[in-house]
Amino acid sequence: MHPQVNDYINSSEKHKETLEALRQLVHDTVSGVTEEFKWSRPVFRSDKDFAYLKTAKAYVTLGFFQFDKLNDPNGLLEGTGKDMRHIKIKSVQDIDRELLTGWFRAAAV
Repeated sequence: MHPQVNDYINSSEKHKETLEALRQLVHDTVSGVTEEFKWSRPVFRSDKDFAYLKTAKAYVTLGFFQFDKLNDPNGLLEGTGKDMRHIKIKSVQDIDRELLTGWFRAAAV
């Protein structure tokens, strides 16, 4: 666990529980995952960066690099970037563990 990621999570009183749950899900899902702190946010990587977390006032943004690897039949991913998309998670109850587990596995390859 990266100390700057710890600080980022601990400094977000409103979203701390959601950030911790997402972080743990990444670690539980992707073997050999490492954390970095880039662009003022936690970034998760295997051989390359595959996901990031960012807090906003009303939600946590969970972003994915190379989103084209993700199966998103319900159109949950937002954004218009060439390589990145994200979803907004307002609370820990909004975390779809099954969906995100699949996305983390696909994105980390």
